[in-house]
Amino acid sequence: MDTALFDYDLPPEAIAQHPPRVRGDSRMMVVPLDGAPYSHLHFRQLPELLRPGDCLVLNDTRVIPARLLGRRASGGRAEVFLLRRSSTGPNIWEALVRPARRLPRGATVDFDSVLSATILDTPEMGRTRVELAGDSPLETALERVGITPLPPYIRRESPLAEDRERYQTVYAAEAGAVAAPTAGLHFTEPVFAALAERGVQCVLLTLHVGLGTFAPICAERIEDHVMHAESYSVSQDAAESINECRDAGGRVIAVGTTVVRTLESCADVDGRIRAADGETDIYISPGYQFRAIDGMLTNFHLPRSSLIVMVAALVGRERILGAYREAVEQGYRFYSYGDCMLLISRTEGRGCG
Repeated sequence: MDTALFDYDLPPEAIAQHPPRVRGDSRMMVVPLDGAPYSHLHFRQLPELLRPGDCLVLNDTRVIPARLLGRRASGGRAEVFLLRRSSTGPNIWEALVRPARRLPRGATVDFDSVLSATILDTPEMGRTRVELAGDSPLETALERVGITPLPPYIRRESPLAEDRERYQTVYAAEAGAVAAPTAGLHFTEPVFAALAERGVQCVLLTLHVGLGTFAPICAERIEDHVMHAESYSVSQDAAESINECRDAGGRVIAVGTTVVRTLESCADVDGRIRAADGETDIYISPGYQFRAIDGMLTNFHLPRSSLIVMVAALVGRERILGAYREAVEQGYRFYSYGDCMLLISRTEGRGCG
């Protein structure tokens, strides 16, 4: 399919530059999977749309302050953007560095005498491995000198104090992401309490979100796009809970595209989830047969991205683009700090394939 088929018009003012004043004070567009009309609600009404026995699956990855600004040995400025831990050592990371031409193999970058990075490989297109070192534990050093890695469409020179908290879910636990699982940003403790009272189970898994998730599709055809791998972990308890929900006829609702990718990577042909730790580069596009989910909660995504392509695989390209047009007309806020949409079946849980 032509990548241009997943384009849409969005006025710049529709891109949310800040989170809502109160977490969870977001609008929610409901797109039934059976083709029924869209409806416009508030996120706090989510528990009312779910049934006892349904299961929400959430990603508990924690965003690290991955952007590091420092100085080269010459005194010149340098930036190291951490992408993911490398399997070659405990303090070795894959990273993007700038200016790459002035950071050859063996060069060092210092960050306020708290942390330093040594370039391990000759950068290719700015990408290399770095080894981090400091006098304090790495997590402590990153919290001191690292910067929250906001998406480029949030237009400000540097993050605000609010971003350290608000570009993070309230249930974030496992450090390792360089971008937030943004569908989860809406959740609050009162919403979780309402879900529990409703009899809806919440299950956690982990997928460390990388920059590749949000990269635009540069190929002319979506079939030629290649996803970057991301690491995930699904515990035995989580797998059993999800499978028990499905066995009992409940619906499995993924909170965000990262959860969809994880569940579909761990599902067998019958949609049963296997506990696993690994990496996934699964790419979901129209024609894909979903096995593990009955719906998803998601934010509005960039045009020509693998994320809008995934959502189109679930509800249909024309229907999702129609929903986006209506969202623009209705004044919804788009992208990471924006509003959300619920794509859900209204029948017993049997998967969407």
